[in-house]
Amino acid sequence: MTFQVAYHTDIGIKKKTNQDGLLLKTARTPEGEIGLFVICDGMGGLSHGELASATVIRGMSDWFENDLPEMLEAGIAESDIPGMLEKRIRELNNKIIDYGEASNIKLGTTITALLILHKQYYILQIGDSRAYSINDKLVKLTEDQTLVERELQRGNITAEQARIDPRRNVLLQCVGATKDINVVINSGEVESGTMYMLCTDGFYHEIRDEEMLANLNPQHFTEEKSMKKKLVELIELAKQRQETDNISILLAKRDTGRVLASQ
Repeated sequence: MTFQVAYHTDIGIKKKTNQDGLLLKTARTPEGEIGLFVICDGMGGLSHGELASATVIRGMSDWFENDLPEMLEAGIAESDIPGMLEKRIRELNNKIIDYGEASNIKLGTTITALLILHKQYYILQIGDSRAYSINDKLVKLTEDQTLVERELQRGNITAEQARIDPRRNVLLQCVGATKDINVVINSGEVESGTMYMLCTDGFYHEIRDEEMLANLNPQHFTEEKSMKKKLVELIELAKQRQETDNISILLAKRDTGRVLASQ
């Protein structure tokens, strides 16, 4: 089994640089295909946000290509691997902080990483980029680490108010802002026929859940080309609705050729 993947990223209608970063890495092991998929939304003046997201993407790529194979070869327990990935995120957090302090600038990035190890998936998150699973329904697998989400959870505002609240971009934490970060880790079993989606807030602010499910149902896709085409259409729709942020989205599902994903 291999992965069927697609992504699209767009600078949007207002910003001068695209500070989003994406990573799609897969590899074969004796037990089957594994994958690491990451999305970052950088923040900071000029190119600083782009630098922060690129630093994280590069560091995660190196971990997958160099550290992970050594762990698998050494026979490390699969359940211990997400902790090793969290350690890399913390190292990258410190690296960005040190750079910012030395350069007297503020920069940071969100990160949402999806690690698929055979029958299990692990999601590591800081910030408000999201992960979803899509099959016969759309399930949000992450919780936004934002001021507005906290107010929503406390019952101070409604979901509809949260969707348009002007404070919706205020993060409670991000990579590169403080040494004291809380890497949230979720896990679950990879379900047959399920597609996983990572996206930045520029996408989900303007595209509603029902639109995501209707357009991105994995049963509609037999090849990556059609997945990519649909992503482009949805991002163009977000731009038509006047989304001013960078917009990025990534899809990944197991592929068994002409047959839908299965475990």
